[in-house]
Amino acid sequence: MHGLANQVAFVTGGGGAIGRAIAARLVEAGATVGLLDKDGAAAARAAAELPAGRAVALAADITDRAAVAGALAELEERAGPPGVLVNNAGWDRVGDFLDSRPDFWEDVIAINLRGPLNVHHVVLPGMVARGRGKVVNIASDAGRVGSSGEAVYAACKGGIIAFTKTLARELAPKINLNVVCPGPTETPLLESFLGEGERGKKVYEGLKRAIPFRRLGQPADVAGIVAFLASDEASFITGQVISVSGGLTMHG
Repeated sequence: MHGLANQVAFVTGGGGAIGRAIAARLVEAGATVGLLDKDGAAAARAAAELPAGRAVALAADITDRAAVAGALAELEERAGPPGVLVNNAGWDRVGDFLDSRPDFWEDVIAINLRGPLNVHHVVLPGMVARGRGKVVNIASDAGRVGSSGEAVYAACKGGIIAFTKTLARELAPKINLNVVCPGPTETPLLESFLGEGERGKKVYEGLKRAIPFRRLGQPADVAGIVAFLASDEASFITGQVISVSGGLTMHG
């Protein structure tokens, strides 16, 4: 990928499966990566998997704006200001909306909507001042076509899509902002949704049958498009939403 060598990338949810894959792909393309995670030990383990000097582990909760600002300051001190931002952190628990409680909604909204707003609000002023930057927001096909059992999560991801498109208009031509929407991807979060036993196995097999490629996504399937959108190859692309779902959702 052109344009990622010597760049600094700030990746939230960097201790998780997709975050680690994204970080590895960006480092492979020449970037240095700041791995932000609420679980500082997970961020440290992810950083240790990467070449020495190419990753910075950062511990912060994205729902805490001041903590995000502190993490950004640490990254800038240790590696330099980021030219790439990947908002990847997220969380959900499957269940019917009418059986859910407002305290659960608040947790989902805080992590999947307000958290990314915090990160944008902290990181983007520096990018604007420097006159360039690439932002890739990890949403979900749940935010494009809906997903049973994920009503509030889908609402948040739909919000991230609309938010990204709006900022893409506000901040052009200095900043490119795009969205990647993974479909069902083999991560610990998905495994927790499926649970154990016969029912979980049936759901798992049903998902695979529904996907034209007849398999679930892998974290590495997401990493490639993120690296592309973060690179100079995508300098004339902004405000776009790209699904990585093996064809499960085909939407113009």
